[in-house]
Amino acid sequence: MDDMSRRTALKTGAATLAGGLAGPATGAARGPEVVVVGAGVFGAWTARHLQRLGRRVLLLDAWGPAHARASSGGESRLTRGSYGADEIYTRFAWESLAEWKSLSSRAGLPILHQAGVLFFFPTREDYVARTIEVHRRLALPTEVLERAAMARRFPQIDFEGIEIGLYEPAFGALMARRAVQTLVAEFVAAGGEYRRAAVAPPEAGEGPLERIILSDGTALRAARFVFACGPWLPKLFPSLLGSRIFPTRQEVFFFAPPAGGSDFQVGRLPGWADFNGGDIFYGFPDLEGRGFKIAHDAHGPPMDPDGGDRIPSPAALAEVRAFMERRFPAMRGRPLSEARVCQYENSANGDFLVDFHPSRPNVLLVGAGSGHGFKHGPAVGRYAAALLEGRLAHAEPRFALAAKSERQNRAVH
Repeated sequence: MDDMSRRTALKTGAATLAGGLAGPATGAARGPEVVVVGAGVFGAWTARHLQRLGRRVLLLDAWGPAHARASSGGESRLTRGSYGADEIYTRFAWESLAEWKSLSSRAGLPILHQAGVLFFFPTREDYVARTIEVHRRLALPTEVLERAAMARRFPQIDFEGIEIGLYEPAFGALMARRAVQTLVAEFVAAGGEYRRAAVAPPEAGEGPLERIILSDGTALRAARFVFACGPWLPKLFPSLLGSRIFPTRQEVFFFAPPAGGSDFQVGRLPGWADFNGGDIFYGFPDLEGRGFKIAHDAHGPPMDPDGGDRIPSPAALAEVRAFMERRFPAMRGRPLSEARVCQYENSANGDFLVDFHPSRPNVLLVGAGSGHGFKHGPAVGRYAAALLEGRLAHAEPRFALAAKSERQNRAVH
């Protein structure tokens, strides 16, 4: 397919998303083999990988791909490979990067801004040593930088109290909403079905699930079902997941950088994260004129994705402003241009959930992105599709439902 044909196909898919239903009549007449509930980053990539395996897939979402209240919505997400000893997440991030680059090359606007990512630390702690070990084993092009080298290279940042940094030039920023919407448009253009529809909690019982009921009373039947509903998973499966997935309130802020300069643009400032003893702050350069983004990666209070308050709090604003003005002196006194309240959906320790329902063998549960899941979307979708298809020699124990505790003790950073 040439570039013009590809753009036409994506526009057709995007237009169909707005209409609510897509897919060839022949596929629809035969019915889907798999229904994927949730068109966020995990659900959309799972649907796309199942489609690549030749399955007829129907993708559902109650409000649309990457809508305003979804954990996959919003402007941007950091993609990085630094995870200490947690090699599974480094590998997933690295494997996903190739898919993000490919999707970005096919889209009309950038999905990946390869700005690089700088992760810096107050000491040479175990997390740093383990990350370096994993990156060398996987042959990632990561640079280890001392404080003086970072100060020369990135003078926008005040590295007071910092000893070492890890610079990942291949990574950067993903345009979140655009990425998911482009992916779903591709899925539709390739013959997949998408429908905007809400799903009732599945019927209780044991054995294969035969159908799901939509909010309008329609019954949908399929051989297999995937539920990738982010913070709505506990609502759909309250007895199973209500005490194992914890939606939390998260606030992000955008500030206007100084006028006329380029110090905070992509190419001058990378995506960054201050490990801060495990109490991480992170942010982005000024992506596409939206502003300098900063957030505190601490789990907020419990959040109801349907009725939760989405008004930014003065306390959170004061906290990130104080941090920003300490680390980025040129941003002192800069005006706030935008703020958002979203949510994480955390597992007890930060591991993902990709496992079958214990009493419904044809139902796959995919979720618990835990605030770091977006970057891994392509790899999670590939893994979920392979698990559903019985193509995995070994399942990842860390993604199992049995590994999900009811008491939060965050271990993945």
